[in-house]
Amino acid sequence: MCETAYGKLERIYLGGEAEVRIYENVVEKIRKPKRYRHPKLDEILRRSRTKTEAKIISLARRNGVPTPVVLDVEGDKIVMERIRGKPVKEVMSTEISEKIGRYVARMHKAGIIHGDVTPMNMILSGDKIYFVDFGLAFIEDRVEPKGVDLHVYFESLKASFDNWEELKEAFLRGYRSEYERADEVIKRAEEIELRGRYVERRMT
Repeated sequence: MCETAYGKLERIYLGGEAEVRIYENVVEKIRKPKRYRHPKLDEILRRSRTKTEAKIISLARRNGVPTPVVLDVEGDKIVMERIRGKPVKEVMSTEISEKIGRYVARMHKAGIIHGDVTPMNMILSGDKIYFVDFGLAFIEDRVEPKGVDLHVYFESLKASFDNWEELKEAFLRGYRSEYERADEVIKRAEEIELRGRYVERRMT
């Protein structure tokens, strides 16, 4: 890979929303243009969402959630500290899931909806679990989107781990330990799951 101002470019990931470039010590995240939108509107939206994402990353960090340090924001690009460690999906345990529950609770207390709480978006570095992708995050204090956050996490556990029920219970312990409205959100997550089952039954 080529040398740049950030050092050696090691890897490039192409996601649905962004291109992520991994350098020696930093990570660049660049939001991809959407061809179906008017070019000028698309540029405005990408810049706005990039700025919002950077602010939410910093807000989560201030509220006790490990995140990369935002080093620079320019247009549709965020430059962040590179977190070295192992993807949580590869090292998941009940201890880690409980810690994730505590971190998600801290985000929810701060009014942050992550939007994509899955082990794929977390890195274990030392004894900390870093949340490294806030591309779908937004600020909201209603119970419904918080319930969706939990539902997404539980579904990701079911899809990836045989002991998903133990991991779910561990998450709930951590979540309840940090958030006074936990039971209200957990109940909503259960309702969201039931809605999904109802839709599946009607479609079969």
